[in-house]
Amino acid sequence: MKMFITQFFLSLLLVAVGFLLLRFLTRKHAIRPSHSPYSPYEGPAVYPIVGSALEYFKNRHRFLEWFTELLEKSSTNTVKMERPGGVIDIMTANPSNVEHFLKTGFENYPKGERFRFTLDDFLGRGIFNADGELWKMQRKTASYEFSTKSLRSFVVETVQWEIQNRLIPVLSNACQKGECMDLQDVLQRFGFDNICRVAFGVDPCYLLPSMPTSSFAQAFDDATDISAGRFFSAVPFWWRIKRLLNIGCERRLRQAIRVVDEFALHVVRSRRSEISSNGGLPTREDLLCRFIASFSTNSNPATPQNCLEDKGEGMDLFLKDMVISFMLAGRDTTSIALTWFFWVLHFHPAVEEAIHCEILGVLERRKGPAVDAEGVVFGFEELREMQYLHAALCESMRLYPPVPVDVKVAIRDDVLPDGTCVGKGWYLNYISYSMGRMENIWGRDCLEFKPERWLKNGEFVGENPYKFPIFHAGPRICLGKDMAFIQMKSIVASVIHRFSFQVGRGGKSAEYMVSLTMRMKGGLPVIVRLR
Repeated sequence: MKMFITQFFLSLLLVAVGFLLLRFLTRKHAIRPSHSPYSPYEGPAVYPIVGSALEYFKNRHRFLEWFTELLEKSSTNTVKMERPGGVIDIMTANPSNVEHFLKTGFENYPKGERFRFTLDDFLGRGIFNADGELWKMQRKTASYEFSTKSLRSFVVETVQWEIQNRLIPVLSNACQKGECMDLQDVLQRFGFDNICRVAFGVDPCYLLPSMPTSSFAQAFDDATDISAGRFFSAVPFWWRIKRLLNIGCERRLRQAIRVVDEFALHVVRSRRSEISSNGGLPTREDLLCRFIASFSTNSNPATPQNCLEDKGEGMDLFLKDMVISFMLAGRDTTSIALTWFFWVLHFHPAVEEAIHCEILGVLERRKGPAVDAEGVVFGFEELREMQYLHAALCESMRLYPPVPVDVKVAIRDDVLPDGTCVGKGWYLNYISYSMGRMENIWGRDCLEFKPERWLKNGEFVGENPYKFPIFHAGPRICLGKDMAFIQMKSIVASVIHRFSFQVGRGGKSAEYMVSLTMRMKGGLPVIVRLR
């Protein structure tokens, strides 16, 4: 048996080496775009067969800093990287290029087959993993629902309830005990409970003083992290071999997805049954019920049946994929953004004090009876008044974007605004992390944390979204942007009004984990104190 396994792996290795050699020998015909003149490329060293993989491996523990260094040295803030198998990546921190493939040349830069295939096991055909008519249909339906005042009110009420009944009690408990706690874990638990209620109408009770375990939450974490790991492999096809053999992390991924799908499908079928019994009208305010009701009405011609290929996909599976995509987009992003925000705030006490003063000003203008600090939550209009807080959050996300990299694929040869030639099938990556650190974009103080750069006469002034693509831009701009700010500002205002945090890293700097999102490695240990 051992001999058979050894021979099998040797055969796979020979096939892989042969494939790489073939791609290398034919590469000169495959990677040069048809445009002329042929533009020279800047980027890491490229070696026969392995491409830039050696440089990638050397910098894999700090790949965002590595990308930033490469892009900063480039005359156009754009570089080219080659990976084994003839995979070509264009990396850019140039706002003009970002605008080109997110807006001007949008139709030429979809997610692409590689992206969809890589995440298909987890996300299926949800909006986060869709292109073409299927994406347009989901986008149209979701855009309408996200624009309704009723959904915004539901989100505000849900966040307020979570803060009053979950977050404040957990922090108060930690404060009384004087113990060090992981703030990132708390914020992720908050985000998970919140997005489950908004997306599914289900409360998993994940944020409690007892810090309970949750098989669904753990499975969702595993599915997210392992799926993301597929993208960061220096040898792009290696994960496919492990999946074929059902070994290692791919085996764990299959098990995690089974748990997520079983939970999600159970909720979908229950909601569809409820709505059917209610004459097709939504029985709850969550996204799932809204989508089911929308697709059930005759006035919506863009139904999933008209967009899905005839491969046996049912409505249950489609709705499951759609809602899981929104969970992925809404669960980690705000909690990660807030983790880095509180980390940065620890080193800028003057900014924290300015935020606290702004909160006190809002409370002084509040009409009606005074509210005890323990029960303070803020309404939508009050949150809108917090201009300095909004600026501080944007400044934190400029330096520490929750999603540091995004990728598209070129379906035709093209030339970017900076003159970079792009070949059909090449991957285009804009590095938000690097863009926030470019001196030619943000000035000589680009590495400094300055909320004031977002303010004019005390009012928040937004930046060009192609210069600050934290919430994407163009036709795919994040639908949940406003809701993300509602959640982040609500949490920060309620927490800073009552508590302060002493970061307990012992002087160590924070590091990030390599994933789809920029989670803080090792969490954020803090000691909670009453203000």
